[in-house]
Amino acid sequence: MSDPAVDDFVQLLTPDGERVRHPEFSFDGSDEAVAGYLREMVLARRFDSEATALQRKGELGLWPPSLGQEAAQVGSVNAVRLPDFVFPCYREHAIAMHLGVDPVEMLTTFRGTGMAAWANDVEGMHSYSFVIGTHTLHAVGYAMGMQRDGLVGNADPAANGATVVYFGDGATSQGDVNEAFIFAASYTAPVVFFCQNNQWAISEPIALQSKIPLYRRASGFGFPGIRVDGNDVLAVHAVTSWALERARRGEGPTLIEAYTYRMGAHTTSDDPTKYRSNDETEKWRQRDPISRVQTYLQNNGAIDQAWLDALDAECEELAIRVREGCVRLPEPKLDDFFGYAVIDPGEVLLEQYDDYLEYEAGFADHPDAAAEHTQSQVQEAF
Repeated sequence: MSDPAVDDFVQLLTPDGERVRHPEFSFDGSDEAVAGYLREMVLARRFDSEATALQRKGELGLWPPSLGQEAAQVGSVNAVRLPDFVFPCYREHAIAMHLGVDPVEMLTTFRGTGMAAWANDVEGMHSYSFVIGTHTLHAVGYAMGMQRDGLVGNADPAANGATVVYFGDGATSQGDVNEAFIFAASYTAPVVFFCQNNQWAISEPIALQSKIPLYRRASGFGFPGIRVDGNDVLAVHAVTSWALERARRGEGPTLIEAYTYRMGAHTTSDDPTKYRSNDETEKWRQRDPISRVQTYLQNNGAIDQAWLDALDAECEELAIRVREGCVRLPEPKLDDFFGYAVIDPGEVLLEQYDDYLEYEAGFADHPDAAAEHTQSQVQEAF
């Protein structure tokens, strides 16, 4: 790496697919396990690309791409086990898939036909959080509850748990995140703060938000901070495993800064070409988290072309299921959302609702085109 900003991070697998040693951290898993990580990363990327295409076709209202962040997510979540509890942000698609979320069900949130209810059926995971940084406090509170329930510091390691909360570099500028750091430190809460530093908080570069590396902020709150190559799935797994074991033993929080890059847009409503250069993107493309793992496994003889062909076929099956499943989801209806806004809508919201119904009925192909909507009819909908 020629970037001086990453001289101090933990790395176990170079962009060229070479294993390297680190004085404090190591990955002791088998190549079979690494191949499993590669499979998860490739499937997550394919799902992400299909969801992005579905949004472009008008089937989804919005989509936050995770292109380039697969290693940070797969490496960390593979260190999680029950009774650990995960608090994702809104870009953790690989994590959700690993924990058992059906990709088609995941789309309901972004199609406007669901409220992330899919997370209720997944053990060990909270629903996506869209308000930046608020869920870090939820994670700390849950971790404090685990302390009081006797799930931390037991002689039997399998009985202990911790929380992991995911957020981006932009969230570190939010007051909620800093309050979460304070509470976690004060109560020695078993929580791992996992920051995916993808370099851009929408259009704001990390250099504008922080004059020091993000992981160093942890020392000011009294707990360890560590930076890891977020495009190295082995290093991410090793560092997250260490932080989780520390938390489960009752030794308190850790801040992990996974130094990675958002290859795509912040969301599908964003155009990253307006604020970052092609040279920067190309530099990070050479550090692709998937290609380095594939190179390592092929060089070791752990996978071959037949293995890759089988994975490609699995990706195609996933893509077909996602495309067909998405269009079978219910069509979102904007007027339904008014009924979920507040218990007592008030005159202003009722007027907005009436205006919407009148606008919708103005289309020639609308079934209610000839209907008249009055204030009293709108009131009945609530």
